[in-house]
Amino acid sequence: MSTERRLYVGANLRRMRRDLGLTQADMAADLEVSASYIALLERNHRPLSAEMLLRLAQTYRIDVAALAGNADSDDAARLQAVLKDPMFADIDLPSLETADAATNFPGVTEALLRLYTAYQEEQLALADRTAEAHATGAGGVLEAPDPVAESRRFLAARRNNFPTLDDAAERLAQNVASHEGLTGYLKARHGLRVRRLPANVMVGSVRRLDQHRKEILLDDSLDTASQTFQLALQLAYLEMRPEVAAVLSEGGFATESGERLTRRALASYAAAAILMPYTAFARAVEARRYDVEALARQFAASFEQTAHRMTTLQKPGQERVPFFFIRVDEAGNVSKRLDGAGFPFARHGGGCPLWSVHHAFRTPRQIVTQWLELPDGQRFFSISRTVSAGGGAYGALRVERAIALGCAAEHADRLIYTQGRPGPEQATPIGVTCRLCHRTDCTARSAPPIGRQILVDDIRRTSAPFGFSDN
Repeated sequence: MSTERRLYVGANLRRMRRDLGLTQADMAADLEVSASYIALLERNHRPLSAEMLLRLAQTYRIDVAALAGNADSDDAARLQAVLKDPMFADIDLPSLETADAATNFPGVTEALLRLYTAYQEEQLALADRTAEAHATGAGGVLEAPDPVAESRRFLAARRNNFPTLDDAAERLAQNVASHEGLTGYLKARHGLRVRRLPANVMVGSVRRLDQHRKEILLDDSLDTASQTFQLALQLAYLEMRPEVAAVLSEGGFATESGERLTRRALASYAAAAILMPYTAFARAVEARRYDVEALARQFAASFEQTAHRMTTLQKPGQERVPFFFIRVDEAGNVSKRLDGAGFPFARHGGGCPLWSVHHAFRTPRQIVTQWLELPDGQRFFSISRTVSAGGGAYGALRVERAIALGCAAEHADRLIYTQGRPGPEQATPIGVTCRLCHRTDCTARSAPPIGRQILVDDIRRTSAPFGFSDN
């Protein structure tokens, strides 16, 4: 009796064909088979024979291992993650049925995943419109699309996790390691030499690709982690363009700027994934109990790069603690915001001044921990620390910002930062933003909440900035 394992590669074959820009008829003609046979393979109605696997590899010069990989189980894990949404809580959805659906109906599975992602984006867009209406007192929508909000919605709807970029970056990282680092790989693979030049020669650029001289030019005032990241970013633009474009094609962008901002974010994601490959990094975060500084040293990255990468560890089937991330300047302006932990960020107006991320500037470079409790009772744990950009030479402008990384209370015991510290019962009561917070006794309040009647203070003035009617 034959013990040969049948190989079903429907999802991988379909993705490979689309990446190559081929129709089923085109592929059938190349392989000298019928289009209906290709359709049966893609639907997992037929196993892939060894002969056909070899023919695919020879015709399209592909990695056999990549084609024979476990894409169906990846789709099953993604589908299982989607079906954990509370809207499906009353439906009995055994994991075995989910796996069967992903294996036997890959097209339907992909359609459901796309539909759910579109639903998530629309929910986020609705939240943005509602917050804007509350902030302005208007009932309409924004007059012009906001490219920053558009890019943030795209990332948030996908929980800032892109498995195809992680997989491609992990393979690329192995090739880089075999050439003893980025500089050696860029020289061997692309014939590019790395040169470091003074800032006045770079004329405002921190990185520039000189195609004519076959050089990558870097501002020599960048610290080591930033220089390494810029090299990884350039490599991502050189070799991961198709993967980035495929992910970007999933978004329906209303503005060209929104699409370009998202492309930049995806390229940076890919660069971080090259420097901190998913499998190794996911293993390390558990071993080091999410110690950002220790992980930064292990992967030769900066504190911010490492904290940012920790928000991306939601690959279906290989999830780690879900984090949110925010970066603010001393004026409270938000320059980066990523949510993988369900934290209700203020979409318009300032955040809560009681959150330690706004106090981190008092203790530069020191990690500040804090338990947070929202008005609805949700609790989170966050760490905050200042980070710097620029500088590196006398007279060079240095920008100080603060970042916060946090997770829901139920995951906090996995973090080294909660060890030996008071528990969530010591949480600081905060709000999303003053206009949406109904804590009437808050002395840090800057504006009254929407819908509350302010009391006159002819006779009595409360310690809080505003007194409110009980009605």
